[in-house]
Amino acid sequence: MKFRLFLLLFLLPFLADAQTSLSKVWVPDLGNGSYKNPVLYADYSDPDVVRVGSDYYLTSSSFNSAPGLQILHSRDLVNWTIIGAAFSQQPPLARYNLPQHGNGVWAPAIRYHKKEFYLYYPDPDLGIFVTKATNPAGPWSTPVCIKEAKGWIDPCPLWDEDGQAYLVHGFAGSRAGFKSVLAVSRMSPDGLRLLGDEVLVFDGHEKHPTIEGPKFYKRHGYYYIFAPGGGVSTGWQVVLRAKNVFGPYEDRIVMNQGKTPVNGPHQGAWVDTPDGKEDWFLHFQDQGPYGRVVYLQPMQWRDDWPIIGEDPDGDGVGHPVLIHRKPAVRGPQPPATPATSDEFSSAALGLQWQWHANPQPGWAFLNQSAGTLRLYSVPLPDGSRNLWQVPNLLLQKLPAEQFTATAKLTVTPRFEGEKVGLVIMGLDYATLILTNTGGQLQLSQTVCRNADKLSPETTTAPSVAVPARQPIYLRVTVLPDAKCRFSYSLDGQLFTSVGAEFQAREGKWIGAKMGLFSTRPGQTNDAGTADVDWFRVEAVQ
Repeated sequence: MKFRLFLLLFLLPFLADAQTSLSKVWVPDLGNGSYKNPVLYADYSDPDVVRVGSDYYLTSSSFNSAPGLQILHSRDLVNWTIIGAAFSQQPPLARYNLPQHGNGVWAPAIRYHKKEFYLYYPDPDLGIFVTKATNPAGPWSTPVCIKEAKGWIDPCPLWDEDGQAYLVHGFAGSRAGFKSVLAVSRMSPDGLRLLGDEVLVFDGHEKHPTIEGPKFYKRHGYYYIFAPGGGVSTGWQVVLRAKNVFGPYEDRIVMNQGKTPVNGPHQGAWVDTPDGKEDWFLHFQDQGPYGRVVYLQPMQWRDDWPIIGEDPDGDGVGHPVLIHRKPAVRGPQPPATPATSDEFSSAALGLQWQWHANPQPGWAFLNQSAGTLRLYSVPLPDGSRNLWQVPNLLLQKLPAEQFTATAKLTVTPRFEGEKVGLVIMGLDYATLILTNTGGQLQLSQTVCRNADKLSPETTTAPSVAVPARQPIYLRVTVLPDAKCRFSYSLDGQLFTSVGAEFQAREGKWIGAKMGLFSTRPGQTNDAGTADVDWFRVEAVQ
């Protein structure tokens, strides 16, 4: 009884903290020793994971978003929280001060070596970069380019037992002019230089087209490369093995969709439990507007080949599970999820938020004493046609199949044409927007189709005059298949629909995102403001 009381008292602060940020729309831990997939119902594309002691750390592609290379933490592979990011601004700064859709950080790898964490990531136009930290929550060192190259992607290091180090990577056809092959390079033991030329070790054109995203491991004398083949939405998980790091490599499909609803199950990370008795694999599934969400699969070994998921046919090819027993780890783990809501009462933005480009002074101010986020109206970039080209979009990932997101804000305009809005952003986007027109705030819905082609916005409903300098509630309700309905309220109770239902669409290599923005049409010596009291993500009523 004394031990139980001690355990309860010990866990209370952790449980309280977990409950304050626990998602109201998706919790994978079922509370009965099982979990449901996806364990991360959000666009953590190209996930990689490392275990250090009893802790797991996950990172994923962040492309042009900043802060970039978000770091998540878990102790059981099911309950995850965001703990930091590798950088607040993406280098080179001048390049990423404006949106670079689909560019920037592609599939990264996270590893732990000699008491340091290493993050390797590719910029497909610039080369391979590495950053290090002693604490995965940060700070991380300034990224260093260890290979200037166009089209080198998806790097992953391996430190061998003899102290030698290697790096595996793929090629992007859009930059390199060829793809579907993997290469291995020697690397300096400190992981900061490549030594000599790369060696092509596998050609996937015949059996595994678009093979990419390799992850490097060693087990029982075999070198293993886990790599997805067949394309993002329709592919399968391939594993290569060889006794020599440079091959020749055998290949085998170890997981595919089978008869499950989980399309394209591949690209991720193999980890084990602290006692070494269980093996698990995290991978993504492409869900279109929702992005590439993360699944957890049990994994077993047979004849030194892995089988991922359940193998109902006994043929060595696993299929994804939807509900399964949780990993056997020591001690109870309280439910946890990445944050979504934000009361703006802390000294920093919630770690779920990312800007559309490197953030700049004058975009926003956190007034901790008032518990508000002040967004300043920022001049639109010269020649911009729509929000696709606007850097000061404050966005986060969609957190579940269906939910409502509501922002309470007060707008204090200064100049004609200033705009503040709630946005669902992607290749198509829609806004619920307040425009300062003739001294009045006009509320309307706008839609932009094919924003990436710089198409103009259209207003889809008659505008409504609303009072300035008074709280207003802007809401989007996201329903299955990412169908979005916008509404507003002046009292937080009665919401009025605005505009037509909008079909969300993915962005460039990412899912749709939701968030806020504030702009003005020209350069002036000051700006209007929007004070955001809170942003809350809740279940659909």
